[in-house]
Amino acid sequence: MRKVRRNVEAPAGLGTDVVGIPEGSALVLDLRLESVMEGVLVSGTVRGRAAGECVRCLEDVSLDVETELQELFVYPGRTPAGEDDEDLREFEDDLIDLEPALRDAVVLALPFQPVCREDCPGLCSECGARLADDPGHRHDSADPRWAALQGLSGSLHDEKES
Repeated sequence: MRKVRRNVEAPAGLGTDVVGIPEGSALVLDLRLESVMEGVLVSGTVRGRAAGECVRCLEDVSLDVETELQELFVYPGRTPAGEDDEDLREFEDDLIDLEPALRDAVVLALPFQPVCREDCPGLCSECGARLADDPGHRHDSADPRWAALQGLSGSLHDEKES
């Protein structure tokens, strides 16, 4: 077994449209490389800093990401019994291409809907104002379909007073 700690730059496309680890930012890999019958088992942790937008208010969000990584890289021609070839990763000229396994682990660890804070109220559905900046924000607009009834309620109120 061999332990490896590397600081590497994040590859492109390490995330979703909403949140991801920016290309070129720092990733810390703490890995164990273990020789097994079929090849090399790579396991450990990946740490980085993701950036994105809050899905409620569209403010910038930055969060720490740490996830576990475990992948078996097999020697060419040594596919374990019962395994599909498409699920296995093979050595390429005695090298391991860790990027696809890294991408799989990190993207699954990212939040599906990142928020700037858990109680973020979002944006006003009518004017787009950020509700966290103005907690008492509201609009006095009535649905035009109810306008006739509002007029009726006013006339009923006037009849009771007379």
